[in-house]
Formats: sequence, C-alpha cells, structure tokens
Amino acid sequence: MLHQIPILIKERMEQLEKADAKDRQDGTPRLQRLRQIPSESGKLLSLLAASAPEGEIIEIGTSAGYSTLWLILACRYLEKIVRTFEILPEKIKLAETTFNQARVDSYVKLIHGDARDHLKDAFDISFCFLDAEKEYYDDCYDLIVPKLVKGGFFIADNVISHEDELQPFIERVFADSRVDTLILPVGKGLLLSRKI
Repeated sequence: MLHQIPILIKERMEQLEKADAKDRQDGTPRLQRLRQIPSESGKLLSLLAASAPEGEIIEIGTSAGYSTLWLILACRYLEKIVRTFEILPEKIKLAETTFNQARVDSYVKLIHGDARDHLKDAFDISFCFLDAEKEYYDDCYDLIVPKLVKGGFFIADNVISHEDELQPFIERVFADSRVDTLILPVGKGLLLSRKI
C-alpha cells in the first residue's frame, strides 16, 4: 500500500505539501491556509484505516484533500469509498481539483456541508478521522462514537498542538468507557480511540 502509491496520487501529495509549507511561512490567513496533516500522520491513518473492521470510512474536514488521499490508499486496498465532509467552498474546489488530478473519484465521496447535519442517519462506521475547527470536536464525537462498529477507530488531530484548547475534550474521551483511548505523539498529536 505505502510502497506502491500511484504516481498521480504521489504527485498531488507533493504539490499540496509544498503549498502547505508556503502557507505556513508567508502569512496566509489561518482559514485560507491548507492546514493539512504531516505525511507521517497520513501514513498512520492509512495503516489504521486499512486495519479497521468492516464498515464505513469517514473524514470530517477535507481541506484540499491531502489527508483524504492517504485514506484513499486504504480504500483502494479495501475496495471501499471514503466519505469526506467540507464546509468552506474554496476548500471544496481545491479538494475537487485534488481528486480529479489524482484520478481517485471512484474512491471518494466529497460532501459539501457540515458533517453534523449529514451524519445523523449514518450507521456502521468503522473509521473516522476528525480534523476540523476545534469547537466542533465534542459534537462530532457525540455523533460518531455511538455509530462506530466494535473495534472501530475514532481519530482526532491536533491534540498536542492544541492541547490547552482541547483539554476538556481529551479528558472527556479518556473517561468514556465505550472506548479505549491513547494519544500518539505523531504529527501534531493524534487522539486514537477504539470502540470496545
């Protein structure tokens, strides 16, 4: 899977990595930046998604589609589709460009809008990656965890880089007896929960 990344996916990943690095250095306003995960987080997401039990793969917060490409590697292996949600119109356009350029449209369903409005009717989720505005973490957690299959994964990004802001959320998840949880010091900090 990670040894055989298709060239079009790899090329788009490299373009987005360069754009993200530039955003972080040139003073691009926060909401306009790509704000994407580092590649080591992407590789871990890919491996975890490929190891998840049977069920749906979800991503909340698409941005330009960089993390989605890592999840698509798992979807290609599993012959599944990732459903990814994005609110901002300019990010939706970037993600559409990413998926078209990488020719991965058959492995992704990009949903325009707030995941909280779309996931109320979802069931049998095996994997969810959350990387959105931090004030939405609690709401998304409440929507996803009851719908996770046994052994399913819930992963939230930025729990080390935004530890102060997310501390109440982190404490709440660690106290939840429905999941086993740990924090992985990968990238900006990944909270990994597995449904018991």
